[in-house]
Amino acid sequence: QVQLVESGGGLVQAGGSLRLSCAASGRTFSSLDMGWYRQAPGKEREFVGGSTRNADSVKGRFTISRDNAKNTVYLQMNSLKPEDTAIYYCNARYRIPGTNNYYEYWGQGTQVTVSS
Repeated sequence: QVQLVESGGGLVQAGGSLRLSCAASGRTFSSLDMGWYRQAPGKEREFVGGSTRNADSVKGRFTISRDNAKNTVYLQMNSLKPEDTAIYYCNARYRIPGTNNYYEYWGQGTQVTVSS
């Protein structure tokens, strides 16, 4: 079982920056494929970024990094826009050895609000 705890959300003005953190425990961190998703009010949860790519809506503004020594993945968000307002969720996938199947885990989410 993997536990994910996000932090770093808050209220920021348009054009500002925030950095979200997600601390993982329960499995060897380097074995986890980490990513970020978000869900705005009235909308479905959407992919933000992962190990190989980011969503088009955040390209050039958001950067994902990880520190394996700290078991933590980060989402650096720059040039924030009101439409980035959402609950941001950390996601971890663990590939079952010898298969193409995964276990998937979610954090509890952290609110990001961007004011205009």
